[in-house]
Amino acid sequence: MKNIKSLFFKLVTLSIFLMGIQSGLKAQFSLDAQIRPRAEYRNGFSKLLNETDDPAFFISQRSRLNAGFKSDKIQLGISIQDVRVWGDQPQLTSKSDQLMLHQAWAAYLFNDHLKLKLGRQELVYDDARILGNVDWAQQARSHDLALLTYENTFKLHLGIAYNQQQERLVGTDYQVNNYKTMQFAWFHKDFDKWNLSLLAMNNGWQFDYTELGIDKSKTVFAQTIGGRVVYKQEKLDLNASGYFSTGKDASDRDLSAYYIGAGANYAANSNWIFGLGWEYLSGTSELEKAKDADYTNKSFNPFYGTNHKFNGFMDYFYVGNHTNSVGLSDIYASAKFRQEKWNMTGTLHFFSAANEVLNKDIINVNEAMSNGLGTELDLVFSYKLSPQVELSAGYSQMFGTKTLEMLKGGDSGITNNWAWLMINFKPQLIKELF
Repeated sequence: MKNIKSLFFKLVTLSIFLMGIQSGLKAQFSLDAQIRPRAEYRNGFSKLLNETDDPAFFISQRSRLNAGFKSDKIQLGISIQDVRVWGDQPQLTSKSDQLMLHQAWAAYLFNDHLKLKLGRQELVYDDARILGNVDWAQQARSHDLALLTYENTFKLHLGIAYNQQQERLVGTDYQVNNYKTMQFAWFHKDFDKWNLSLLAMNNGWQFDYTELGIDKSKTVFAQTIGGRVVYKQEKLDLNASGYFSTGKDASDRDLSAYYIGAGANYAANSNWIFGLGWEYLSGTSELEKAKDADYTNKSFNPFYGTNHKFNGFMDYFYVGNHTNSVGLSDIYASAKFRQEKWNMTGTLHFFSAANEVLNKDIINVNEAMSNGLGTELDLVFSYKLSPQVELSAGYSQMFGTKTLEMLKGGDSGITNNWAWLMINFKPQLIKELF
């Protein structure tokens, strides 16, 4: 087996070397790995527990191998990963379906500024609020698309995707829980002490319906337009973002929603950073839904962002949940202490609904409840054991309200918390210039 692996490596190396000779220019090949086990204790993660619920505990792991190639005209990236929970298969299993292709793309460089990138790839823009790779999730997020980029005194990225679940002879029926088509344009410009980003995105979802007893489908579209401004001056960092969505949602309902956010970070000294911020994601009134079946969807959707990064680490909002709901207002404050190889961060969130939550109990039925949803405390610690190994841990607790109970069920009167411990190995295996 060792001889086979050695021969395979030599063939790969020789092929890359020959490609470098043919081009007459230098080429670079890199290979790195990631092994990331994470233990989690979930006692109210993502939703409030009931008294009869027992806490969950498990260990998940990402195992990833990344290969890259660069020459004067070509760039390649391949990322293969296995995502599993320890013990989810028998020890003597003969097959595994956890191995997946996270990235596989090729890029052609027309010149120093213009590049076309094709294939499965991550999209990470600005603060990852609308487009992010969701790296916290062991599987992470990637897209199949064509990306044209121009980067010089400014950056302009144009992306286009069209999804199908299989090769077909007729029709374009698409039954995967994903967009059917998506296009976006992103512009970024750096100035002296500040920078500006603008984003325009068009999402198309397949909507299935029945007309005169015949099953039909069509593609419905929603447009999101907005941007982000960042200002930096020595110890002070300010940012503001705003987005507006219109068109149709995935259920062919009229859509009119918006997002605004602002934040400030101040570095008091080389060790301490303090932050304040606010996010507002518009929502749809449950009272309006109950009164008007033809209501307009006013709930903002952050789509393909790294939502775990925002609105509390316990993932009560917008991580596979809370879409097309009452929206969210999140006021937060943070403090970070960093020193050499380690840092600690504490963040306090104050959550409230952006629109009316309907009381559904038999006594006060159809009355609007208080908008307060709760308070969450997030604590995170990380320590670099070496440049390629990092240990991190966290503890979070949600102090929910009766309104949060009404939205998500469970019991806000019992302890709802979450703890995790993770070690991240990221060694560079090969980096060769040919």
